[in-house]
Amino acid sequence: MSNIYQHFTKDLPVNALILDAGCGSGRDSKAFLDMGYQVKAFDASSEMVKRASKYTDLDVKHAVFDDVTATDKYDAIWCCASLLHVPEDDLPSTLAKLVAALKPNGIWYLSFKYGDTQRAKGGRLFTDVNEKRLADLVNALPPIEVKYSWVTEDNRPDRNERWLNALLIKI
Repeated sequence: MSNIYQHFTKDLPVNALILDAGCGSGRDSKAFLDMGYQVKAFDASSEMVKRASKYTDLDVKHAVFDDVTATDKYDAIWCCASLLHVPEDDLPSTLAKLVAALKPNGIWYLSFKYGDTQRAKGGRLFTDVNEKRLADLVNALPPIEVKYSWVTEDNRPDRNERWLNALLIKI
């Protein structure tokens, strides 16, 4: 993840406040803390909240994206493999809430499994996104734009999946 971290953090101010939205086990929150950033984190899974809290020593909140109500609060938002579980009909409103929480000129990283469908696998919902789908979603939002996007291969040895990664900036 270090390459993606470098893209995400290169333009962040010192002591930036990062929201790790859908933090999972806390891997990324811990990395940002170790880099000297301030981090707020939440996850929808109570088990992941426990793990992340223990791993990071943060007060990780048990919450969902719709619980984000802040306005112009975060210098950056990190959504690594988390928004992909939002139903596609809910994605526009969810993304709008996150844009509102981001400060002007704030940086937002997000990643989705690559594709253009909504599907269920193993009892979990996945909304896949490709470049066109991302552009359509972003164009419908308040002032934010895709700074750049790129496709990566899954690093896990048992997976053969592609991911769409994107860095957005709030105008």
